[in-house]
Amino acid sequence: MIQAFGLTSTPRKDLPPAVDDVSFEARPGRVTALLGATGAGKTSALRLMLELQQGRGITHFRGRPLHRIAHPSREVGVLLGDVPGHPARTVRGHLRMLCAAAGVPVGRADEVLEAVGLVSLRDERLGTLSRGMDRRLGLACALLPNPHSLVLDDPAAGLSSRESHWLHGMLRAHAVRGGTVLFTTAEPKEAARVADRVVTLEHGRLAANQEAQEFARTRLRPRVAVRSPHAVRLAALLTKEARAAHRSVEVVREGGNRLSVYGGTCAEVGEIAFRHGILVHQLADEIGDMGPGAGFFPGEETPGGGRRPGAPDLSGGSAEAEAGGSRGAGGGAEADEEARGDSPEESVHSGSATGKASGVPTGSPALPSPLPPPISVRSAPSPLRPLRYELRRATGIGTGFLTAAAVLVTSALTAVLLARVGHTPQARLLAAWPRELPLPPAALGAGLLGALAFGDEFRHPALAADRGTVPRRLGLLTAKLVVAAVTALLLALLAVGCDAEVLYLVYGRELTEVPGDWLVLSASWIGLVIGCAWAGVLAAGIFRSTTAGLAAVVSVPVLGVPLVQRALEGASVRTAAGLPARLREVFLVQWPFGGGRYLAGAVRVIAQPVGGALTLSLTALLCAYLLTSLRGRVR
Repeated sequence: MIQAFGLTSTPRKDLPPAVDDVSFEARPGRVTALLGATGAGKTSALRLMLELQQGRGITHFRGRPLHRIAHPSREVGVLLGDVPGHPARTVRGHLRMLCAAAGVPVGRADEVLEAVGLVSLRDERLGTLSRGMDRRLGLACALLPNPHSLVLDDPAAGLSSRESHWLHGMLRAHAVRGGTVLFTTAEPKEAARVADRVVTLEHGRLAANQEAQEFARTRLRPRVAVRSPHAVRLAALLTKEARAAHRSVEVVREGGNRLSVYGGTCAEVGEIAFRHGILVHQLADEIGDMGPGAGFFPGEETPGGGRRPGAPDLSGGSAEAEAGGSRGAGGGAEADEEARGDSPEESVHSGSATGKASGVPTGSPALPSPLPPPISVRSAPSPLRPLRYELRRATGIGTGFLTAAAVLVTSALTAVLLARVGHTPQARLLAAWPRELPLPPAALGAGLLGALAFGDEFRHPALAADRGTVPRRLGLLTAKLVVAAVTALLLALLAVGCDAEVLYLVYGRELTEVPGDWLVLSASWIGLVIGCAWAGVLAAGIFRSTTAGLAAVVSVPVLGVPLVQRALEGASVRTAAGLPARLREVFLVQWPFGGGRYLAGAVRVIAQPVGGALTLSLTALLCAYLLTSLRGRVR
């Protein structure tokens, strides 16, 4: 069950709030439609319910607010707008990536593809899907973790009648299995045809909360409510007059002395009653939230003996009361509560909050409820299997492979040109690193691939619906750093191998000799490429921009290296010579397998201007990432 109490959006400047004190509920096993014209506040209400927008109110999904649910995607399936995904990713690849994010078996992707009829299009790119296929994919994404509730924002918009019929059938099937379905629409006929209950919004406020049949009678077909002691005679006269005038008028006897006249006006009904001398006790155009018993006077009971259906009801509005009055042969509020399946504690809802939430004890007289609790924007959930998610994210599109291929080709051509010009050291020749460039092509490529780790999700968020950011979780960050490091290592080894092979083919074996200090040079090379990749990941995570990530990589040699060189050239700076020996003396540890030599090599790498600048940059970026993460959690 979905229960929304007192949803109120934060007003902007002098404008009224888009949603103002809206309360309703969607029951399991039923389809509930949130109806309203464009600008009525439907989407804002859903965003408040899903804690994607700041405001006031509270929404319970099976008794718990969303921020207290451990895995929200397994409880609520959401579709807001188009499917958020990279246009170059395949349908099946996108769902497999979301399987890792939701923590469900990868076979679930094929199951939902078959359920929504996309098996034949599983290898199609997201950017090539039509509107109808995109809606099917959006429904598949919502159904992927097998949630209990579905919250969909205008899912049938832009669909053909055949596709709309299929979509409505899927929603009905989910409700039949015991799930809760809530969707928005601007079409009253669609709401009456598909939903079991219709909640109508007008200018951000609740206008009606009715059963679908009652909605179809009162809001789709305006009627004239007539109450007369001669109701039978008046009904016959109205039908006779309409038949004689060849007009379409339907007269329905609601019970007792009440009539509902469809297709007529108050003036026409009153004139016919006056001409035939029929006494009329009530004659009025009926508004949308009035039901069959709205014409009974105060204190009058329905023929079944229940309370007056038009009387106010604290638990669900006049339409709830009308349905309860027509059902309650036993009469009274207790029978109505049993018919609705509510407990007595649930029946004390007062517009915007439960009695417990508003501080009113159960059983005490209803008091004016205070303001509903504030709604803070919920942070995006982290993938339950971050490493698997990151691998599928990185390999699901061809951007990484194309970037790596471009880097290898550029590196090989640069190495050939450097060899032709001459006067280039062997180490720089194999790395294709001219002195005129701040970084070699392999390091720039690794930094770009690292920046895409967050930049891709920033443009096409896959972890949460309609949110332009991604989660700042250490588990996800660690997975991205591991994948970026492995990718950078492979790129570094392939770049050197390709350069050496091309130099051998063009100039022979002379230019492919291995330098004598290859161990330290290799450590420096690998550390440089991995450090650039990590700098791109951290900077893109902080600024949510691929460009910012690549700029951070380039700034290391352009800005960081000169500062480190100036610091190292100072007379007061001591060198780190003999550091392994001093560490061994302090900790009384004998380095096994020549560990002192490796430590000395690592220190030499860090002591270099490029290594020192890269180390300082990574430390600063990591601290900034942690600071922004903590600040976001405090907010």
